[in-house]
Amino acid sequence: MKKIWILLLVFLLIPQVSFANGYKKLTLDDAIKLGTSSNLDVKSEKLNIDIAKNNIKAANRFQNPSINVYENFGQAGKGNPQQVGISEDIELFKRGARKKLAKSNFELAKQNTAFVQFNSRMDIREAYVDLVSAKSILKALESQQQLLKELLDVAQKRFNAGATPEMDVIQARIALNQMTTQINSARVDVESARYEFNKALNVKGKDVYDANEDILPENTQFISLFTPSPKKSLPEFSTIENDALNKRFDIKIAKQQIDVANKNLTVVKRQRIPDLSIQGGYSYQPKHYSEEDRFMQGGYIGGSLVNLPIFYNYSPEIKNAKLQVEQAKLNYDSVQNKAINNLDEAYEKFVTSRLNLNYYDDKLLKDSNEMIRISKRSYEVGKSNLTTLIVMEQSYRSIIVGYTNALASYYDCWIDFLREVNNEEFMLDENKL
Repeated sequence: MKKIWILLLVFLLIPQVSFANGYKKLTLDDAIKLGTSSNLDVKSEKLNIDIAKNNIKAANRFQNPSINVYENFGQAGKGNPQQVGISEDIELFKRGARKKLAKSNFELAKQNTAFVQFNSRMDIREAYVDLVSAKSILKALESQQQLLKELLDVAQKRFNAGATPEMDVIQARIALNQMTTQINSARVDVESARYEFNKALNVKGKDVYDANEDILPENTQFISLFTPSPKKSLPEFSTIENDALNKRFDIKIAKQQIDVANKNLTVVKRQRIPDLSIQGGYSYQPKHYSEEDRFMQGGYIGGSLVNLPIFYNYSPEIKNAKLQVEQAKLNYDSVQNKAINNLDEAYEKFVTSRLNLNYYDDKLLKDSNEMIRISKRSYEVGKSNLTTLIVMEQSYRSIIVGYTNALASYYDCWIDFLREVNNEEFMLDENKL
């Protein structure tokens, strides 16, 4: 009795959460556009481009001048001039190298931002598909629930007519109640997937967004989720690999990091070059300090080399900069190796998911639909018992849910494949997706 009350409470509470009003429906295209323009992570990452641009200006700076005053007092002032002037430190062969490093970091910031934008769009696509997938499973279970209600109705009629024992009614009711608990869990899964979808959008505000579709598109409708039909042929892996490696953001970023490390090494090495300091200004002697007993004035100019690398020659910094170059090169090789393996894995998973989905379409669905139709009719006319029919229904349910999962897996594997080729415009059969 206690379990019945718990199930009843869950049944009453969960729908209030799962089907609350106020969701804003989005197509996948609208979701991607919204995420591209309003995603907070993307907005934050874009600021790095402006920061890097400002760093170029900072790297190209000249040193600020200094104002110098030399005033001699007492006997020290006798015969010595007083001076007021300006000094300026001039960096030799450093500003250009520093500016090139800043420009290289600017290119790195642009590539990192493009990568974040790409991953954001892929995350939105994946979360959208997962949400529609959860809705599809819920729809499939609700269809099975309707079937079990019909079975319970048939069992009740046969019992009332004396054609079947009461056990059939009890068994049919238990099967229906079990389905209710599965539907409740499926509703929670939909709500959870909706939260993940909104997390992927990451848009500031109180609006809650929902996928426009309630079931995963199939047959000729794959294009609505930017996915090719599983009937299309996929190019051989060897024809994909080279093009993908040239387009992958992580490889481009790793290559740019080598350039940054090399330019940083140049900047560090040039710290050994002394800077030139020049001075100039107004010089004068008051009458009471002048040996000629009159006011004397003129100017002065001077120069010096500063920061001579005698006591410290920046060897540790140079060694570290060289190590950073070596590190960047190793990272580049590592990223390439991992990219090939990840691409191969994503390719194989997509090929397998396509085969599985086509097998469901070509074999399992048609046979399972025929099986449940015949089984239901056989029980209605008394040619089979309810236990056999429920077993058939469970098998049918497993196939329907399995097909929905296979469909979702196909969509997800396509998105994973696009992640690895780093190309949202990947083409199959010469047709742009």
